[in-house]
Parts: sequence; C-alpha cells; structure tokens
Amino acid sequence: MAEVNKAERALVDQWRDMLALHAHTQCELDRALHPHGLCASDFEVLDLLSERTAPDDSGAYRVQEISERVHLSQSALSRLVARLEKDGLVERAMCAEDRRGVRVVLTAKGSDLHREVLPIHRGVLARMLAG
Repeated sequence: MAEVNKAERALVDQWRDMLALHAHTQCELDRALHPHGLCASDFEVLDLLSERTAPDDSGAYRVQEISERVHLSQSALSRLVARLEKDGLVERAMCAEDRRGVRVVLTAKGSDLHREVLPIHRGVLARMLAG
C-alpha cells in the first residue's frame, strides 16, 4: 500500500509542479508584455495569427479555431479579440461561407507589434523553461 501512495504522491507532485511552472511562466509573460499593452493571452492570439497557417491559408482564423489553439472559452476569446480590434491589432469579418462565423486576421499594426515583442516573449519562455 505504501508503494501505491508513494507513486500517487509522485504523480500529484509532478502535476502540481507543472501547474506551478505554468502559472509562474504566465505571470512572467504578463509582466514582460504589459509595457507593450499586451498580456500573455493577447500575445498568443497575435502569435497564432502571425503564423499565417490558417486552415484555408488566408491568414484568417475563425474565432472557434483560435479558441481551440489558445485554450480560452469562446466568450473570453471574443472579448479579447474585441479589445485587440479596438486597438487596431486585428480585424474581424464575417465568414463568406458561414454568415454565423467570424474570421480574425492580423493587421499591419498587429504584425509590427508582434515582431517587436516576439523576442521578449521567447526570452521569457527560454528562461522559464530552461530547467
């Protein structure tokens, strides 16, 4: 019985270490990106849109496709995209093939900001995940 408890304890400890690393990394990203008007989730959306590998190769993603990749709820992502749009970093448009869908694409301003903060983001990741 002690071996099972020891194995379970190791598993739980590993899980908690992963959660702590994620939370600490998220905080460090938020702190580093804040002077540029972004949080970690904002950057994740800009980073995804900058890849220009949307399923239809247009560079535009449906909000649903973004939410699956950045792990935000549809409503949280909609608020985030609205804020990015207000700041001129992304544009939204109705999907031609499905009038209920909304596509999001990076603007030139969004692309410039992404390029500016990319080294900061990657530097934080390199530092936090180096262990």
